[in-house]
Amino acid sequence: MSYQVLARKWRPKSFSETAGQEHVLQALINALDNDRLHHAYLFTGTRGVGKTTIARILSKCLNCEKGVSSVPCGECSSCNEIDQGRFIDLIEVDAASRTGVDDMRDLLDNVQYAPSRGRYKIYLIDEVHMLSKSSFAALLKTLEEPPSHVKFLFATTDPQKLPITVLSRCLQFNLKNLSPARIAEHLQFVLGEEKIPFDEGGIWAIGRAADGSMRDALSLTDQAIGHGGGQINEADVSAMLGTIERRFVVDICLALASQSGVALLSSIAKMAEQSPDYEAAMADILSVWHQVAILQTVPEALDKGLSHFVELVALADAVSREDVQLFYQICLLGRKDLYMAPDQRSGFEMTLLRALAFRPATNGRPVVVSSPAPEVDPLVKKSDATEVSVASNQSSHPVINNDNIANEMPGEVLQILENEEESVEEDDVSCLALSGDSDLLVPIELDDFTPENWVDVRRQLTIGASLGEVASHCLYQSRQDNELIFVIDDQENSLYDKSHQLGLGAALTAYFGQEVNVSISAGLAEAETPRAVDRRETAERHAEAVDMLNQDPDVKRFKQVFDGVLDERSVQPID
Repeated sequence: MSYQVLARKWRPKSFSETAGQEHVLQALINALDNDRLHHAYLFTGTRGVGKTTIARILSKCLNCEKGVSSVPCGECSSCNEIDQGRFIDLIEVDAASRTGVDDMRDLLDNVQYAPSRGRYKIYLIDEVHMLSKSSFAALLKTLEEPPSHVKFLFATTDPQKLPITVLSRCLQFNLKNLSPARIAEHLQFVLGEEKIPFDEGGIWAIGRAADGSMRDALSLTDQAIGHGGGQINEADVSAMLGTIERRFVVDICLALASQSGVALLSSIAKMAEQSPDYEAAMADILSVWHQVAILQTVPEALDKGLSHFVELVALADAVSREDVQLFYQICLLGRKDLYMAPDQRSGFEMTLLRALAFRPATNGRPVVVSSPAPEVDPLVKKSDATEVSVASNQSSHPVINNDNIANEMPGEVLQILENEEESVEEDDVSCLALSGDSDLLVPIELDDFTPENWVDVRRQLTIGASLGEVASHCLYQSRQDNELIFVIDDQENSLYDKSHQLGLGAALTAYFGQEVNVSISAGLAEAETPRAVDRRETAERHAEAVDMLNQDPDVKRFKQVFDGVLDERSVQPID
């Protein structure tokens, strides 16, 4: 007997053998079992998802010699002839090759005649959207008043091209693309029955490449068996498909998570030996970060049967949610730029190095950056150290700013400005440059670390925005050997996840210069957290700055001349 390809050999012969499409199958089963049959069914969906297969099974259900039911016997002559494609009352038409109106009229001339052997005469028209307008017009009359012994089964990949008059006379079922997990599950069953060795990585690679089509998956499986010499493994499947093994992609993501540039470039070099498609590799990296984001947010939604599930869990624990989103966005944008790079590998490397460079540092040591002196308004003296706007009560002067001040103010105020500008010395301006308090830059030893100086330690940590926010809402409680115990305010608990605990531990390890672990639990903050201290001190500085401005004689003069008021919300103390 000649070899039969898997796609034909394992074509379902009953609803129970069909993989996926439960939403369609259940509706058909209920209609058959309750004798609520329609005269026309339309099955839509992409290639290889089961449109014509389900239509043939429905034909068996309707014409089984043991009666109409959702479970055909599969043994009678009608069932066997339908399976073999030679049942005389099942008329299959490929609309792509018979699009003319004459073809349709010839077909419909026999509609009025009773079926030769079966219970129903069934017209299965594949790719029905290819029919011409005249053909649809000829078909429409029959669809409006069909004989009781006729059923129409239509299949199409493009239902938008069907006239609305035809759509309105059909029951429409939209078949979904199958997920890689569902395809992999079915392939494992098929290969088990065929007694063909395989590994999960190879099956998953085929499942992803099939793009939702079970028929394509079975065809690729046939090809992979031949390529692998009677077995399926991930390396052979990747070589056959021109893709890269999943382990290379996971290694790259793990290198990003560990902030190791050496490991990152080493992983890329190993992948480069396989002559990969770098755009496809970037797509695989995006897929990994997508799965990690799902695992961090809705873990129950991710299939635990994934071949690299353990690695995904490790990534989800090691990388914060914010970093995952950052990596995804950088790789997404970098994928568009690959074609503009001198070569795809260099573009691929630069994208991942960019993702590495933009990740927030957690080395725990303060970074002192000298910044240039800000521009100082002549009205603001060294002692004022504030930014301010003055709003006028007069409609003609709603806002006073440097752009219109020379044109609007009286001669006496201009004189004040000139005198004040001359009095500002160069060293006065330099004093306004931002700088840290020198006392806070003295590192605190681990043995001297107490709940009272936690605020000072926190201010010396240079950590990412997400981790910094969590740390600022924590209170340090105690130390047990090398474990530092913190409590996070109950009201801010939604900010926290396990990765923050690990991140803070790494930051404090670097700060103290010795290994420490961090334990964070939710509770009541009985003292001021670093964030509360910052807010209090900011409010105090703002109030002091407002008071100083209100006492300033030049500001008083402005308020008097323009009948203005100080906009306190615009006052920004300069630290």
